[in-house]
Amino acid sequence: MKQALNEKTICSLAPHRSLERGRDYYEHGLVRDLAVYDGAIIAKVKGGRTYSIKIDIDAGDDFHYSCTCPMGAEGEFCKHCVATALAWIDSRDSKNTKATAIVNLTDVESYLHTLDKSLLVEMLMEQVLENELLWKNLYFKVSQAQSGGFDIANWKRAIRNAFEIDDFVSYRQTYQYIRGIDDVIDSVGELLDGPYATEVVELAEYALQQAAEALNYIDDSDGGMGDVMYRLHELHLKSCEKAKPDPEKLAAHLFDLELNSGGDVFSQSAKTYSALLGKEGLAIYRRLADQAWEKLASAVSKPDLRRPDSNMALNLIEIKETLAEMSGDIEELVDIKKRDLSYAYHYLQIAEIYQKAGNKDKALKWAEAGIKAFPSKTDFRLREFLADEYHRRKRHEEAVELIWTNFTDSLCLAKYQKLKKHAEKTGQWLIWREKAMRYLEKRLTKQGSKIDRWTYDPGYSTMVEILLWEKNPQGAWQAANLGGCTQSIWMKLAALREQDHPLDAVGVYRKYVNPTIEQTNNQAYAEAVKLIKKIQSLMLRLGESKVFATYLAELRMKYKAKRNFIKLLDQINV
Repeated sequence: MKQALNEKTICSLAPHRSLERGRDYYEHGLVRDLAVYDGAIIAKVKGGRTYSIKIDIDAGDDFHYSCTCPMGAEGEFCKHCVATALAWIDSRDSKNTKATAIVNLTDVESYLHTLDKSLLVEMLMEQVLENELLWKNLYFKVSQAQSGGFDIANWKRAIRNAFEIDDFVSYRQTYQYIRGIDDVIDSVGELLDGPYATEVVELAEYALQQAAEALNYIDDSDGGMGDVMYRLHELHLKSCEKAKPDPEKLAAHLFDLELNSGGDVFSQSAKTYSALLGKEGLAIYRRLADQAWEKLASAVSKPDLRRPDSNMALNLIEIKETLAEMSGDIEELVDIKKRDLSYAYHYLQIAEIYQKAGNKDKALKWAEAGIKAFPSKTDFRLREFLADEYHRRKRHEEAVELIWTNFTDSLCLAKYQKLKKHAEKTGQWLIWREKAMRYLEKRLTKQGSKIDRWTYDPGYSTMVEILLWEKNPQGAWQAANLGGCTQSIWMKLAALREQDHPLDAVGVYRKYVNPTIEQTNNQAYAEAVKLIKKIQSLMLRLGESKVFATYLAELRMKYKAKRNFIKLLDQINV
């Protein structure tokens, strides 16, 4: 059943924060290149970065939408989708002149059909010279057409061109870069519909090699290249399943790839390809791993195989660990792990192996050995593990002492919560709490008077967080005023005091207005205006509208040179 996209649909899809921000984006004219094609709205929204949006006009049962922003990638109807939908509704409902009506891509398509072929070629060639992605796609298609059949060299050239990087791919450029790679992977995957499974195996391996190299020259903050490598691994496995290579040859080949590849390329291949390898292939894999292990162990004078100069050693250790886990041989797995005991965490790993296997005594032994080997720089997770083991054996006091050390090593709310959890098992939490508070008072230092965004000065933040967690807002307020805390915690305190102590909240909000404005960017200006609106609401409650008007005038005078901020300030009605 068809259902036109409308504001009611938008409100039902978008989270409240996205709805507010999206409406703001729409009202500020940040929606660009709005068009309709094949039943979908397409647009670009310019914010901190420019994102591409596509939304179905029909909001019925089969409704689809997408945005290239991080929230859109998670499937959320994000602020960019909201802004685009509102812009489309506005253009659809507009009853102004014909010149203002939206031009659909269908209209563009119809117009192009009226043009001469030579003119279309000329227009397309102009775009080829400007658009690298279009150039690579056409180059690939032309090469295919000229080869007259399947040419693996041509396919490798297309893959190489897709991954090619001149200098560095920035965050803003990543989406377009990944899009070009995805197009080539799609084309390679389509080869599996024909008799080319063996060739696809080779092409997937080649592409994974290119991806691993490209990863060093790209800002992959959103994990796009990780998704590419996952797709290529899936394609490699699928093509192997169709090609059905000899298990023994496959084992030797995969072992070589896993041993000599950088990063996580072909990691845990024995497990991933176990169904294809079978008993014969896995036996070959194990034999090759054992031979390499003996050779590597004899080449070093100490048992630490995790040498920083040897990726092969790291890969081999993972291969051996994977095979040991698959066989269920606990002692073999421990034997591999204990070759490197240079970190406290490695003792924990062995203790966890024995615990999982049900051998609690050996788990305890290894955890205690780790504490003994690293008495002052022990991994906090190892202490927590050993504390749990001590509790199991009714050694509660020893357990709490370990957790106390974790707390004193890292003064934070999480460690305090752990201390409470463990101390309650002894029935002595109040004693430990008093000890913790005295320790905090002794160790925490008061915050400096200057507020700026360059210096991290937490002051009494930890104590304030603890008191808030203990539902003692008055104590938290007093601690914050005594020693200071971070801005985010001040905001929590201010929100808590708005109802009964509005002037306190006003004081906090005013304290951060100027430093926020002075960050001098549009996002900071928007945050400052939010604070000012909170101040306005509280001042009106107190009957101090004139005082607020004076404050607003002072801000306007002080920051009159910041035009973007003044524009936002003008939206506040006095």
